[in-house]
Amino acid sequence: MAVSKISALSGEIPVRGPFDLAAAAKFLTGFAPAGRPEADTEPGALRVAFPVDGAWTPVGAVLRQRSPGVVEVEVHAPEEHTEAVLAQVTRMCSLDVDATGFPEAGDRDPVVSMLQGLHPGLRPVLFASPYEAACWAVLSHRIWMSQAVRLRRGLTERHGVQVEVGGAKLWSFPAPGELAKLEYLPGAPGQKLHRLRAIAGAASEGMLDAATLRAMPADEALKHLQLLPGVGRFSAELILIRGAGHPDVFPRGESRLHEIMREAYHLPDAGVAELAEIAEGWAPFRSWASFLFRVEGEARMRESR
Repeated sequence: MAVSKISALSGEIPVRGPFDLAAAAKFLTGFAPAGRPEADTEPGALRVAFPVDGAWTPVGAVLRQRSPGVVEVEVHAPEEHTEAVLAQVTRMCSLDVDATGFPEAGDRDPVVSMLQGLHPGLRPVLFASPYEAACWAVLSHRIWMSQAVRLRRGLTERHGVQVEVGGAKLWSFPAPGELAKLEYLPGAPGQKLHRLRAIAGAASEGMLDAATLRAMPADEALKHLQLLPGVGRFSAELILIRGAGHPDVFPRGESRLHEIMREAYHLPDAGVAELAEIAEGWAPFRSWASFLFRVEGEARMRESR
């Protein structure tokens, strides 16, 4: 696809509570599902490209943190989408949440306090939208991570758009309208194609709107998401937490997180209900603390290889 020629505008995001943009960029470059290995090619900056919520126009942004309390955003998009882009990157970096109370979760739980110390200023880094998170859930279902990453890359490069973002060309994930027409994806069985088209239709109809999902009680939002073809509890939690950015959901379907917690708390036989009870002490940041457990668990796994 052709590179989108768009002009740069600027905006600012106020930061409430601890945040380190460099930590977010470092995480994103290593988070294979996001497909952003180039996110931190400029020191001190985070570069992203994505379809803007609702309009689905491919856009880009460069984020820079000049001081602890402000993130500057260089928006690469048609002027009418500037505010939407600012809102979307704010959510993607979890900057739409007042985190001044997050350290208190560590005060109540020494294990969480340790994780906060190991990863200072790291907040959950999200998919660009619940739509993209849902597509990843479909692509990655019951296959190896490496296979899913190849499928996502192929899908993006065949049906997405390149956006020029501050001198770099980044791929923007295909808009729902493109996926709705998808008839073939090399390496993907027909069932995944059917589900991707269903996700695209749901996004076009507003069923995956981040603000709507965040406004619902979490259990209701999870039930709503599980109405989508191929979306079970694990995928619904992924969409709500890492797509819509809900800050206070304990992932009951994420077995890898549970394994990491059992090891951290020296509770090898703990069931999900017992782990969820521990997580009550992290409220209203249960999603955030869970994210730190996963980040540290994955880091230790890489070190042990």
